[in-house]
Amino acid sequence: MVPTVRPSNTADASTVPRRPPSTVADAVAGGDAAADAWVLRFEGFDPATEGVREALCALGNGYWGTRGASPEASADAVHYPGTYLAGVYNPVHTELGSHSRDDEHMVNAPNWLALSFRIGTADWFRPEDPGVLDYRQELDLRRGLLTRVIRFRDADRHTTTVTSRRFVSQSDPHVAVLETTFEAEGWSGPVTVRSAVDGRVANRNVAADAALTNRHLMPRARTEVDDRTVLLEMETTVSGVHIAMAARTRVFEADPAGADRPGPPQEITVARRFLSEPGSVAHEFELHLEPGRPVRVEKTVIVGTSRDRAVVSAPFAVTAWMRRVADPADLLIAHEREWRGLWDEFAVNLDDNEHQSLALNLNTFHVLQTLAGVDADLDAGVPARGLTGEGYRGHVFWDEVFVYPVLTLRRPDLSRALIGYRYRRLAEARAAARTAGLEGAMFPWQSGIDGREVTPAELFNPRTGEWMPDHSHNQRHVGLAVAYSVWTYYQATGDVDFLVHQGAELLLEVARFFAALATYDESADRFDITGVMGPDEFHDGAPGAPGTGLRNNTYTNVMTAWLMARAVDMVAVLNGRSCRPLWNRLGLRPGEVDRWRHIGSRLRLSFLAGGVPSQFDGYEALPEFDWAGYRARYGDLGRLDLILNAEGDSTNNYRVSKQADVLMLLYLFSAEELRRLLHGLGYPLPPEAVVATVDFYGSRSTHGSTLSNVVHSWVEARRDRERSWQFLTRALDSDLADIQGGTTHEGIHLGAMAGSVDMMVRCYSGLEIRDDILWLHPVLPAELGAFSFSINYRDHPIRLELTSTNLRVTLSAGGAPPIRVRVEGQDAWLAPGQVRDFPLVP
Repeated sequence: MVPTVRPSNTADASTVPRRPPSTVADAVAGGDAAADAWVLRFEGFDPATEGVREALCALGNGYWGTRGASPEASADAVHYPGTYLAGVYNPVHTELGSHSRDDEHMVNAPNWLALSFRIGTADWFRPEDPGVLDYRQELDLRRGLLTRVIRFRDADRHTTTVTSRRFVSQSDPHVAVLETTFEAEGWSGPVTVRSAVDGRVANRNVAADAALTNRHLMPRARTEVDDRTVLLEMETTVSGVHIAMAARTRVFEADPAGADRPGPPQEITVARRFLSEPGSVAHEFELHLEPGRPVRVEKTVIVGTSRDRAVVSAPFAVTAWMRRVADPADLLIAHEREWRGLWDEFAVNLDDNEHQSLALNLNTFHVLQTLAGVDADLDAGVPARGLTGEGYRGHVFWDEVFVYPVLTLRRPDLSRALIGYRYRRLAEARAAARTAGLEGAMFPWQSGIDGREVTPAELFNPRTGEWMPDHSHNQRHVGLAVAYSVWTYYQATGDVDFLVHQGAELLLEVARFFAALATYDESADRFDITGVMGPDEFHDGAPGAPGTGLRNNTYTNVMTAWLMARAVDMVAVLNGRSCRPLWNRLGLRPGEVDRWRHIGSRLRLSFLAGGVPSQFDGYEALPEFDWAGYRARYGDLGRLDLILNAEGDSTNNYRVSKQADVLMLLYLFSAEELRRLLHGLGYPLPPEAVVATVDFYGSRSTHGSTLSNVVHSWVEARRDRERSWQFLTRALDSDLADIQGGTTHEGIHLGAMAGSVDMMVRCYSGLEIRDDILWLHPVLPAELGAFSFSINYRDHPIRLELTSTNLRVTLSAGGAPPIRVRVEGQDAWLAPGQVRDFPLVP
């Protein structure tokens, strides 16, 4: 689908960007990505889109993730079999001739998938071999199972079918299984199989990072544990994380298609050769194939690291776990049971809309397999590209603010565990604030191992082949996102224990930082915040002053006003409770709460004509951009910053934005809440100004971030449902269609995936949680028929079923106290076991 683009009020800046003419979705079976809303299918092998398929078909469980690469392949221009362990990073230093730089990367771990084969004396098989007759790949989202079927003819005219399936266990976080079945068609003879664990890998997934140091592992040990099992231990070169992988390979008689064998499968004894070289171990053996007698090779892999809790060592642990691991058939049963439970909690069911259903299920799947296994012991954050690639070097950004709502409304324990990643790095954030001459906690724009700022100071521009300055570390608003996530978690759960032990300290220390960042203009009785960047990213300073930051960015100032009010509320919530250790750690000073209250009511904003909040002071003086001329020359302007840099120009000089900035406020707050916030600052925001603000900034965005489509879909939902749906379909397709034309192969975009799911759950249902009330104000686009989903609010499992004319709210039976619900202004108290229908006006 190519969304209809409405005319804008400036030149021809498209408000709904067009999808690239060639997409991965076009390669799905039959050209229709939704033949089955729970199965992502690909027919044929396409080298040009293999990298995107690998990211889309990645499997994981929160502890680790592996791209959907071919087991026979190693990293090259087509294939990239990357594996990533949550929280495992490595700092490296690179000399670049004229200068040097330090970076921190999520590490590409040893390749456990490696399983090569050859027929007779032929060459080792490759998926791109000309003899391939059929190639089909299916990702079953319900089961978390990836299956690939290849039928090929070798140089001796022998036809063979090879079927492989794999899963990364959702029930046992350290375990993965790859099963490969070989079946000869009308011939008999030998097949050589090599089952390996290959640690001779590097981080080569991102072309822009090609010049950087990419070797992160050094060999430590390689062992043949027994006649079926090999073990490889590697260590990261600087961070010193030990990674151990044990791989057990067994061979069984398999059942021909349609056959039903009584009893357990018969294991086949094969003579194995142990192959060992620095960084790699393998077992190699020969199979004998005959027509009608398929053979299955079963590879079970267990991984552990020195970051694991309660282990002697990583090699010792994986060896012990391998001795008692269940058979793959039992592992699969347990794995599927876990996925059934997750889908019961997280599935959003749509009537009709088959393509959108597939995209929605795929996006939910990736959110879950990245985060559902996270707990405090794992100590991992929300990586912006999941565990599917090396984009953004695996760092943790503010994208979590788009992810937490999906989790908190279903599994609040996951949100609490992930927020714990920030809490455990609070000391580093405090130290960063002190270094900057401020108090409180200054969280980094990009975070990795320990919470230091790991944002690169420069960005590679492929248009010039040179590095350009990157000042995005000035996006201090990441701390505001942390505080927002803390408060919204508390609002959804009422979890005061969380506030006492982590949440309050996080929120109040961020409040201290922004209070210190605000300077007081006594003559105007106004506070100003300078030297920051907003979410836009295209403006890091005034024209001619790159990197100096902005003055009074509206998003930052309004969020700071909100934060000051919540800090005052937080102290009131905990006042009188038993939390002396918290107050001892914080050391609140006399008058500090009053100062927060003062700042929160007197931050300065500036406005454009029509009551539109100015993105920052000086924005009104910037000229308009030549949208029509640049679109004619360059087509897609998503990365306008790179285009202008190549021309010796800068986005600082124009009224342009990469993504929503001021409009982000209408994503985080309803128009009513935002109006109340601005009123508290002494500024009006009449309804017509809200409409004008959406029009103004919507027509000046390049939508260079996948998050932009989510935000614009949200802000359009109340006034233009058709346009909102267009933005949502694009957000849903962010990775399925690789809408940025070549970024998905570096990893999926987790924030956009979660945000697209959240659009269905919160935006179109009008779901809000504030003032201890569950608010519902549905607004369904015409393209959306009935849909339903479940949430968990204040310990109540709740089922919501919506059509254009009715909202049904069903509370499961239980012992939780009644809740207050407000639907279209109508209040109701609902108790466990109660079902209530609310008529809606279409």
